[in-house]
Amino acid sequence: MKPQAPALHDEYDALILDGEEVEQASESDLWFLPGPMEEEPDYLPPGPRAEPREAEVLDDWRKAEAAHAARLARVAGRVGALDDRLKRGPEGWRHRLALIEAGDLSWFAGDRIGPDRLALWISMRLCGVHDDTTALARVGWAVRRLTGGPGPEVDLSAFLDRRDPENLDDEAEPFADRAGGWLDLMAQAAELHPITRACAGYHLWSLAGLGQHGDRMEAAVTAARIAASEGKGAVFAPLVMGGAGGPRAGGPPAARLARWLDGMDTACLTAMRHLDDIEAWSARAEADMIAFSGKTPRALRAVLTEWPLLSAPMAEALTGASRAAVQRNLAWMEARGLIREVTGQGRYRMWRATN
Repeated sequence: MKPQAPALHDEYDALILDGEEVEQASESDLWFLPGPMEEEPDYLPPGPRAEPREAEVLDDWRKAEAAHAARLARVAGRVGALDDRLKRGPEGWRHRLALIEAGDLSWFAGDRIGPDRLALWISMRLCGVHDDTTALARVGWAVRRLTGGPGPEVDLSAFLDRRDPENLDDEAEPFADRAGGWLDLMAQAAELHPITRACAGYHLWSLAGLGQHGDRMEAAVTAARIAASEGKGAVFAPLVMGGAGGPRAGGPPAARLARWLDGMDTACLTAMRHLDDIEAWSARAEADMIAFSGKTPRALRAVLTEWPLLSAPMAEALTGASRAAVQRNLAWMEARGLIREVTGQGRYRMWRATN
């Protein structure tokens, strides 16, 4: 006769049910314990995030360069064409482009130095009563660095004209250490194209601790020199000539590099148009003034090629001619339509070449 298995199972199930009832009863007796915690919204601010490692940061820029290889090649071709044009052109072209770029950078950095104020400051160190001499000194520094001298990757401290004060706080990190950290990053990114390396260096400027003085102009001029570091004619690659969208921050490295390349493409085209215009003007001015004897007409043509704006005192100082000779030649050139007065004032008048 088979054992009564169902009866055993019934007894086991009864024991289980009795155990659940005892457990439920015991839990209901624990009235003094707090109930389950309810989920509440977290209003606390996020804690500090760990900074990405240098290798990870540079890997992002390597990936960005690979993603924009075709666009980078096109912009590199533009920079190469500008470099070749400047290598074959007169020295004054480099100075002219540097003045235009430095003036545009001053607006990008918030100093807003007009071309007339910039010309008077660079040529004769003249400024108005209400002019900000610190801002003029910054844009003057930019013009000097955009026209020549050793590059930033040789000695960044000397390039920026920045040194630690003698009474440096013990807790403050020396500028030489911060500059060295940025240079180390640039050395690790040596395999990147100079244009990509310039963009990365510009956007890593603050990460390296170099932005305490809030000077975006320093970072932009440094990047402009790095982008043209392999050239023979161009001292810098224009960044903001024709628009300042390229250096704008925001987004991942791929988006920043895309904006950088678009801005540099526009800036290079704008620079080439400037050179086309001034080259055509120089040929026309030389043909019109061929009958003029003496050194003053030729010197004025050279100065107007080098400077976007020119005043009579500037022309006198830069050419070494007498005030009477300068004014006579300027009046003749204005009458022939070679130059145009742009201030509309009786005093402190300034002229520019007429395209």
